[in-house]
Amino acid sequence: MNQPSREDLTARDDLLRLAAEHRLDIARGRIRRTSSRFCLGVEHGDYNGTELFGVGTDRFIWMAYKPSGTRQVRLFSRNFPDDGVIAFELGRVPPPRSPECADSWARFPYGVDHILSKAGYRLAKGFDAVLSGNIPGGGMSRSASLTLNLILTFFEVNGIEEKDGMKVVDLAQAVENEYIGSPCGKLDQIMIYYAREGKGAHYQPKERSVAHVALGSGAPEFRIISLDTGTVRPGLEKSTYKVRRAECEELVRMAAPEFKISSLADVRDPQLLGRILARFGASHPHLCDRLKYIFGAQERFYRMLAAWKSGDIATVGALFRQDGLGLRDDYRISGPELETMCDIVRTIPGVYGERMLGGGDKGASGAIVAASAVDAVRAAVETAYPRSRPEYAGRFAVHVCRVVDGIAVFDGML
Repeated sequence: MNQPSREDLTARDDLLRLAAEHRLDIARGRIRRTSSRFCLGVEHGDYNGTELFGVGTDRFIWMAYKPSGTRQVRLFSRNFPDDGVIAFELGRVPPPRSPECADSWARFPYGVDHILSKAGYRLAKGFDAVLSGNIPGGGMSRSASLTLNLILTFFEVNGIEEKDGMKVVDLAQAVENEYIGSPCGKLDQIMIYYAREGKGAHYQPKERSVAHVALGSGAPEFRIISLDTGTVRPGLEKSTYKVRRAECEELVRMAAPEFKISSLADVRDPQLLGRILARFGASHPHLCDRLKYIFGAQERFYRMLAAWKSGDIATVGALFRQDGLGLRDDYRISGPELETMCDIVRTIPGVYGERMLGGGDKGASGAIVAASAVDAVRAAVETAYPRSRPEYAGRFAVHVCRVVDGIAVFDGML
């Protein structure tokens, strides 16, 4: 079992207070903690078939839970207090994409129950739980962290051992795709489930395998920073993400018969890229722009991975910055507040690279920063961002993060 940090102990105290207030029995139960993630490449590559690389970061969801001895599941979230206690009997949840829970976080535990039952897992034991999290909304995968936490808890309480990690990833994706209606890929779930302290997770889609890659020993001391713009991003099913995914799929359908591709990731040769652009550039320039981003991001990916292995954080950051420009100009998935954050921190010496994070439109940007530059970054954002975006003056935040394990379980804390 894991050893709790001071932050874990503070979260524990909060969870105990919430449990008492809402009459949920978690005494002598467990706490499961799931992380956020920071993608180093390729953002939006999962549904386009590319390799992926990222790390777990120390913004978390904590869930304290204990089997109830009944078929009832009862949960309360500090982050969504207006929803009150979510209570249901196993196997009795609303059907997928139900309007009655579309705007409630209840759609996540409902979705886990639905997907696990559909997949043939026998759920007979319920539990009481309280949750608390500090993952910014939009950009650091709060929904994937929550879904994984719930799935692993349902499994544990019901004595289910699922040793295939990619199966767990598939189930978490299905909760969002099938039940909620969010067209997410697998990037977020992979980066969190496989995250290891001090290492990056390298996913290869053809083998459906993950390798853990240690940071090179010569790396300078650096920090990963999430720059929460204070904006509220709608679910992926309501955002530009859905549009971009459909555009990529449309180009694949058009190009497949002539160019024999099954995803945009198949376009790796410059000559093949040139032929596709010549064929569709005039009639579908916006679709070709999406391809140009994926092509460039794949080329940068292998340079980034080599730089990580050698500890060359300056190059990792420079490529991260180039990815951001491609996401802004070719993929067109960024947003004005996200780019304001990037513009501010780009001016600070010691910032290796910056770009928007996650699904796009709203949420958070991210930066890779020399440890010595963290205070300057924070000061610049706190001064310049509210001047540029006064409507978010009281809502933005700067999160300085460490690379951590994605999943941790704590005994003896409750």
